[in-house]
Amino acid sequence: MHLLQFSTSHYCRKARLALGYKGCAYTIENLTPGLHLLKLKPLTSLTTVPVLLETIEDHNSNCNPSPTVIADSSRILAYLDQHYPHPRLIPENRDQRDRALQLEDWIDESIGTATRFVYYQYRATEGKAIDPSWMSLAVIAIVRRQYGIHPKTVKQAAERLDLALPWIDRTWQTQSWLVGDALSVADIAAAALLSPLALIPTYRETYPSLFERIAAIHALCHEPLPPGLKEPDRFE
Repeated sequence: MHLLQFSTSHYCRKARLALGYKGCAYTIENLTPGLHLLKLKPLTSLTTVPVLLETIEDHNSNCNPSPTVIADSSRILAYLDQHYPHPRLIPENRDQRDRALQLEDWIDESIGTATRFVYYQYRATEGKAIDPSWMSLAVIAIVRRQYGIHPKTVKQAAERLDLALPWIDRTWQTQSWLVGDALSVADIAAAALLSPLALIPTYRETYPSLFERIAAIHALCHEPLPPGLKEPDRFE
């Protein structure tokens, strides 16, 4: 398998967590924002990453097989669960499955986007010193312009996080997983899409147990920790 990604994308991190949890061997190709379209357009009608490519070898054919192309992090997780079902990410229990997929969608569409707004606002202001290189600042400027990140939209995003983070934190403290008795797509989505907030002191200091759980999920999925987190205590 081959993963096309942006190295800093938290949606690509979501795909890597799932691949690691499944124990799938894969390679990574980091694309350059803007130029990535040259790579993606021949493969998919979408312009976003991650994109997973899998080539199934046919030893009875002399032709080079075309890869299966899976675009979008949620579709990648669903594909992995279909073709590499153990361990599962989507619960078999009907009610738990529906709940896990609903949470994944909510985290993807609302919380992940809110994190992006807050994170890139921080990187353009107080957090500029994290990486003051011209390349980093140029990417930040492109992202802010592309998504319309400015004080008003950042305020709205921060308000969404203020409502969501206490619930996710409290749920992880009172039970091992967001749904059921095993890690699911909901936990993968939360661990990946909230991870950029670990670089923002206000969030890291307000929700220490939440970031401990994010670190533990990364360890469980054999994925290097995102910046701002330390190695967790043993967690199963």
